[in-house]
Amino acid sequence: MSEQARRRPPRPHRRPQKDPVRILAFEALRAVDERDAYANLVLPPLLKRAREKEGPDKFDGRDAALATELVYGTLRRQGTYDAVIAACVDRPLREVDPPVLDVLSLGAHQLLGTRIPTHAAVSASVELARVVLGDGRAKFVNAVLRKIAQRDLDSWLEQVAPPYEEDAEDHLAVMHSHPRWVVSALWDALGGGRAGIEDLLEADNERPEVTLVARPGRATPAELLDVLGEESGLPGRWSPYAVRMAEGGEPGALAPVQEGRAGVQDEGSQLVAIALADAPLEGPDARWLDGCAGPGGKAALLGALAAERGAALLASEKQPHRARLVERALAGNPGPYQVIAADGTRPPWRPGTFDRVLMDVPCSGLGALRRRPEARWRRRPEDLEGFAPLQRGLLTEALAAVRVGGVVGYATCSPHLAETRAVVDDVLKKTGGAELIDARPMFPGVPALGDGPDIQLWPHLHGTDAMYLALLRRTA
Repeated sequence: MSEQARRRPPRPHRRPQKDPVRILAFEALRAVDERDAYANLVLPPLLKRAREKEGPDKFDGRDAALATELVYGTLRRQGTYDAVIAACVDRPLREVDPPVLDVLSLGAHQLLGTRIPTHAAVSASVELARVVLGDGRAKFVNAVLRKIAQRDLDSWLEQVAPPYEEDAEDHLAVMHSHPRWVVSALWDALGGGRAGIEDLLEADNERPEVTLVARPGRATPAELLDVLGEESGLPGRWSPYAVRMAEGGEPGALAPVQEGRAGVQDEGSQLVAIALADAPLEGPDARWLDGCAGPGGKAALLGALAAERGAALLASEKQPHRARLVERALAGNPGPYQVIAADGTRPPWRPGTFDRVLMDVPCSGLGALRRRPEARWRRRPEDLEGFAPLQRGLLTEALAAVRVGGVVGYATCSPHLAETRAVVDDVLKKTGGAELIDARPMFPGVPALGDGPDIQLWPHLHGTDAMYLALLRRTA
């Protein structure tokens, strides 16, 4: 070493630059990982805190949109990014500290899933690592991200995804970032065909539209379209009460939503409630039941539809805190309704009390992976074994609650056959005294409804969550 080099003073320590957008995204991912939180519940308070702390000049709508994209994009593509990161580190991923892996995943998404320039994605991620991990681990992050930056996403997929011909399910799992068992279950539910499964997996990784429901008798779609304006509002595709928010935005800021006359609700959920309300009925039509009402979206729509016919709705929810959400959703409903906290498998009502019953049962949630991308990594195949007795018990009690000639709607936000047709078939065999109704006529204008009599909606075919509905009539 030269004398001049020895005399050169050490470089002053540079404090890391704090980027509120990426720090927020990192905090959201840590909450999802550490506390099993859901991003859609964690993000709003984090965004609000950032706006209050940084001020509107330093954290505006574009910053909020970028933070949201970083969180949801990273969660949706986590499986793919894990495979890429694994190819760039010299140890198994389970040996990489979770906070380090979160920073690497955020960086991988910026490099492979956004239009952020390569140098900006790497430098911003390394600065984030310096802030939240320290200088030592920031060097590791820098080295890994520079390896990732040497290829684009397609090139990485060619390297890390096994050939389709050798292992189709594993290939699709890596290519489209779903656990292998979920790929298998969705493929079974679709009935085969490579195009269908790839279209569905791609749809699961797209950001869903925000859809509003105008609650009948309280608001109209025309009113919502007028509030949104021509550039921000679009009519629903299938539901007569739906309006789509073309530009995203904050639905909670709209006056009809604040007043409870409208709400945020996927069109698939709207169609399920409408189908139950429109199912042909023999005899009176005065008493309706929503037996698993929390958090209240379908109950609010059912209550409004019931009010138009002079019928009364009983909304039952087992968890008291969710029952309070149902009360909030139904507040101001023009017709008679009641909300109770009760267990639908041990109900307080007498058998044969109701004319229409909706039982939207707890499930794996595999039909809403667009909205809750983290659920795909959190669920396990054995979870379905836990849901099975509950789903069968709730449907059994729903059939007992309805009078002869009345109708039950069994609904679930999962296309998994173990949670849909298997449940309905088992309960019909064991209980008797009920028959399936063809639900397809209750979905006018909706294409690709299959052979019936039950209905399975799909993100890639209908632009909705993968809602399932079977309609059953009590016969004895």
